Amino acid sequence: MYVYADNAATTQVSQRALEAMLPCFREFYGNASSLHTPGQKAAELLQQAREDVAAAIHADHKEIYFTSGGSEADNQAILTGAQIGARKGKKHIISTAFEHHAVLHTLDRLKKQGYDITLLDVHENGVVTAEDVAAAIREDTALVTVMFVNNEIGTVQPIREIGAVCREKGVLFHTDAVQAVGHIPVDVQDMNIDMLSLSGHKFHAPKGVGAMYVRKGIPVSILIEGGQQERGKRGGTENIPGIVGMAAALNEALETQEADMTHLSAMRDRLIEGLSKIPHSRLNGDREKRVPGTVNFCFEGIEGESLLLLLDDKGIAASSGSACTSGSLDPSHVLLALGLPHEVAHGSLRLSLSADVTAEQIDHIIASVTEVVEYLRNMSPVWDELERGVLPHQI
Repeated sequence: MYVYADNAATTQVSQRALEAMLPCFREFYGNASSLHTPGQKAAELLQQAREDVAAAIHADHKEIYFTSGGSEADNQAILTGAQIGARKGKKHIISTAFEHHAVLHTLDRLKKQGYDITLLDVHENGVVTAEDVAAAIREDTALVTVMFVNNEIGTVQPIREIGAVCREKGVLFHTDAVQAVGHIPVDVQDMNIDMLSLSGHKFHAPKGVGAMYVRKGIPVSILIEGGQQERGKRGGTENIPGIVGMAAALNEALETQEADMTHLSAMRDRLIEGLSKIPHSRLNGDREKRVPGTVNFCFEGIEGESLLLLLDDKGIAASSGSACTSGSLDPSHVLLALGLPHEVAHGSLRLSLSADVTAEQIDHIIASVTEVVEYLRNMSPVWDELERGVLPHQI
């Protein structure tokens, strides 16, 4: 049995997205900036996709800018907020310690340019609160950027409440919603969101395409210079096949979202229940405040890399955290932000499910993880010392 359980890293392109894209390669291949008929047909497809993406998050189509993905959207949104603040003499930015590196590295760059960056501590349950944000806001705060759903542990942040605090204080609010859009309801108006980032390949669209939402009235800073594409705010010929595929995949995701959330929540809870029976294991992040499809566990006494390789031999594709840092030997910064010690954080496993997962597949994952963890512990001198009491158990 094969189970692909790494959907937080990327997803399979859906049949509907693929069928929507194919004509854009051979039939409607014009440049959307061209005035001739093929170009104008491409422009029509581009406009329809823009309206579809806007509707999905309750925005206006003029507030949507297409990008190459979530990382680019994060960069452009954060730089937009920073530069608006700088023009007003405000150079303080608030974020959290467990953001995606697209956010953290952009903030590092701004810090070198003289911005003051506050990274809020994350509570043990993997959630920051609106009160945390309110307490950190100062007179010179230009921007708050807090991710909607953590990409490693799947916890959902109180975005509506954080947005309300920022709106009341007159501070711009950006959220990296890459792991949220298409999976749970997102409403930029109701949730007081000023800027938002999303990425197509997280909800069965192709890689290399995403979008940035920027509320009307906010002057967008240019990240990529070039032509007048995206209303002059993002140079480069638009990726019409990718954009059309993303809109189709997003429409499909919204049509089945309620049913998918119900099914995935049941499968997720079945998985959590089964893995929790493994001695000295730990579910990372709040049991309830999480997206339906993501589970993250730590198993004391083993290394996550060995666990992944042996699970792969059993036909289970999983990860130890973000795919963007999978080549690093350092423990996850997300798990460290939760307060986990290094030796425990090294033994992490992220399982992110798709809506077509079955109970039989979940049971296969549980049985396989249980078997592999026991096998690795039997080989581990560290586990031997833990069991003999030479070292204290930390889970």
